Amino acid sequence: MTQPGAPREGEPEYDWSPEEPAGTPPRGAAHPPTRAYGVPHEPTRADGVPLGDGAGDGDTHRAARQAAYQPTVGAGVPVPGHQGGAAPLPGAQPLVTIGDITVLPDAVVTPAGTMPLRGAVWNAVDMTRTEDRTPVYAIVLAVLFVAACGLGLLFLLLKEKRTTGFVQATVSGAGIHHTAAIPATGPGTYTEVMAQIAYARSISAG
Repeated sequence: MTQPGAPREGEPEYDWSPEEPAGTPPRGAAHPPTRAYGVPHEPTRADGVPLGDGAGDGDTHRAARQAAYQPTVGAGVPVPGHQGGAAPLPGAQPLVTIGDITVLPDAVVTPAGTMPLRGAVWNAVDMTRTEDRTPVYAIVLAVLFVAACGLGLLFLLLKEKRTTGFVQATVSGAGIHHTAAIPATGPGTYTEVMAQIAYARSISAG
C-alpha cells in the first residue's frame, strides 16, 4: 500500500514547497547582529568604511568634531567676540567710569565697542531740571493743623529742591560713537560728570 501523496511509479517527483522570493538568504544562514535600540551607530565615510579604521582616522574624526564645536552662552547663543579697536590690556584698572563708559590706561570701553584712549573726543550735555516743591509731609501737617487758627497753612511754605532728568555724556573715536545717560541724583550731578569729562579729555590728549 502506497502512502498518500507519494508519487506513483513512473511519475516524476515534484517539490510542492512554496517559492521563496529572490534575494532571500538560505535557510539556516546566520543574520548579521543588530544593535540594541538607542545604541548609536559608528559614523562611516562615503565608501561605507567606519571612521577610525586605519592609521590616524580616529584622530582625524576627533579633530573634525572639535573644530565643529562652537562655545555657546545660554541657549545656543554664540560667544560674542571683541568689537572694534585694539583689545584692552588684561587686568588693567579703570582710570574713571562715566555711566557705562570705562576709561582704561590705553582704551575706552563702551557697549558700542572699544576705541583707543588717545584721540577720543568727549562731550557732555546737561538735561537735568531742579524744581522747588512742597514736600508731602508738609501737606499732611497743613491738613491736620488747618483748624488751629490757620497755623497749619504755614507748613505749605516749606519747600525742597528736587532734581530730575539726566546728564548725557558722549565719547567718539576710531569710527565708534556712544552716548551714556547718567541719572541725576541732585543739583551737583552735572558738575560731577563735567569733572570726569575734563579728566578724560586730559588723558585722551596726552
